[in-house]
Amino acid sequence: MQTLEATAKMMVADGKGLLAIDESTETCNKRFAKWGIPQTAESHRLYRELIVNTPGLSESISGAILYDETIRQEMNDRIPFAEALAARGIIPGIKVDLGAKEMAAFPGEKVTEGLDGLRARLAEYAQMGARFAKWRAVFAIGDRTPSHGCVEANAHALARYAALCQEAGLVPVVEPEVLMEGSHTLDMCSEVTERVLRSVFRELYAQRVKLEGMILKPNMVLPGVTCPVQESVEEVADATVGCLLRSVPAAVPGVVFLSGGQSGELASARLNAMNVRHKSRLPWELSFSFGRAIQEPALEIWHGNQANVIPAQKALYHRAKCDRAAHRGEYSATVEADHEMSVQDEVDYLAYAGGAR
Repeated sequence: MQTLEATAKMMVADGKGLLAIDESTETCNKRFAKWGIPQTAESHRLYRELIVNTPGLSESISGAILYDETIRQEMNDRIPFAEALAARGIIPGIKVDLGAKEMAAFPGEKVTEGLDGLRARLAEYAQMGARFAKWRAVFAIGDRTPSHGCVEANAHALARYAALCQEAGLVPVVEPEVLMEGSHTLDMCSEVTERVLRSVFRELYAQRVKLEGMILKPNMVLPGVTCPVQESVEEVADATVGCLLRSVPAAVPGVVFLSGGQSGELASARLNAMNVRHKSRLPWELSFSFGRAIQEPALEIWHGNQANVIPAQKALYHRAKCDRAAHRGEYSATVEADHEMSVQDEVDYLAYAGGAR
């Protein structure tokens, strides 16, 4: 059986990163509604099959995070999604939290729920082929937020989740997200992110989580979306790396950023700048675990029309390729503009297109 440490290292090896296709039913339906796509379980299945069937995706993607609905669904050939991913060289993962809910006595703040019954759910997901899991906590920056109570409650839940994952043989992806919404400055985001991360790692230590067998999925340090000053790609890279170096232990094998609403191009450029400017002094891999930043162009092209599967897959492949280049510090305008694929991948596309007709 693959050890937790070996799996965690594989998740960030060779310039690869994670693809988040774990949107809840509600979130998925909102995105589908934007493009006039039917909001049904079958539409969800077809879209995620499009993603899993993208030839060459494993060149850039080491693991994919599934939603409960998806891990219970099958591809057209009756192969379960987790099994189909593994066959394509992509490690199957699963989102296991039950969402961020209003926190009692803390107006405007949220705490993530889902610890009740988690041990049994993790055992079931492991049986279904999952090898890692994800839990997200959210922190909004405001005049008085995030509060100490909110940070501590979410940090404790993340640590308890991580300990249960490792008990079940799953690598925990620990996701404390400081939200982009607001008018806060870059410096304020850095201060809050560092405070959150320090709290999270204190709790991880307290719950005896093995740091070598986990992955951290944080936000980049960014000014709020309505802040009048928007720092450069290089300034964001320096602020983010500095914050992480002050708060993330060297034992963690990888840090995979969430995109958090950034455009695909900007997320790639910022990750690339971190690796270009700082890679030689980083104790952990700096990679990606993007959702919308990889998927959005493909979803717009697909539009719910199966005739658009091939161009949608090419768009998905391209964004994933750009992000791998960013992990390696090799992203550029040339890479962004290069939509060409290998001869073998073109052959695979033609074969898939013929089989889908």
